[in-house]
Amino acid sequence: MNNPLATRSKNIGVFKSKETAAALLIVISAALMAITELTNNKLEEQMTRSQNQQISYSNWYQAKSIKQNLKESELDFLKALMEIGIVPPEKQQNFKNIMAHTKSMAIKYEAEKTELLVGSSSIPREYWAQDLDGEMGQIIGVKEWITMTQKYNAATQKMDLGQLLFQICIVFSVVCIMIRNNEKLQSNFIGLTILFGILGIIAASYGYLLGL
Repeated sequence: MNNPLATRSKNIGVFKSKETAAALLIVISAALMAITELTNNKLEEQMTRSQNQQISYSNWYQAKSIKQNLKESELDFLKALMEIGIVPPEKQQNFKNIMAHTKSMAIKYEAEKTELLVGSSSIPREYWAQDLDGEMGQIIGVKEWITMTQKYNAATQKMDLGQLLFQICIVFSVVCIMIRNNEKLQSNFIGLTILFGILGIIAASYGYLLGL
């Protein structure tokens, strides 16, 4: 014959063990969420830096483009003066020298624009044209900054998803603790907590790898 007191004590022990497991899952989920948030904040800082650098290099590129256009317009004007015969013969050689210098400057600006657009690492060393703080080959191009911004953005999105899943884990665990006298339902919520926790770890890990 079953002892009612023993059965009751056993049930109470089961419920307490479920509640203890749920409480432990809350602690683990909160810790994982804190780690994910800290990592996500660093990735967001990197993304903000990339966005700022993208804007800065885009403005730099536009400045070079304006200078190139001015030099090309100046060259066209000098050519026109030569062609219509306004320049005296004794001044023509000087004009040609000025035209050659103007053309070389336009070509230089074009090379600098290319390096600012694609970055030093994407072009041969002999074609480096733009220095950064006096050093050649240090340019990270606009396209590279765009790629980095997109990478960090994708990483932060995965991190945000990981944080959301860990928050859901905490909610499920709290509900598990609140549901007393229903072992089956408690087990279901613990199972859901573990499932969402695994998904959160996968999402956060993927986001971290994307941000490397």
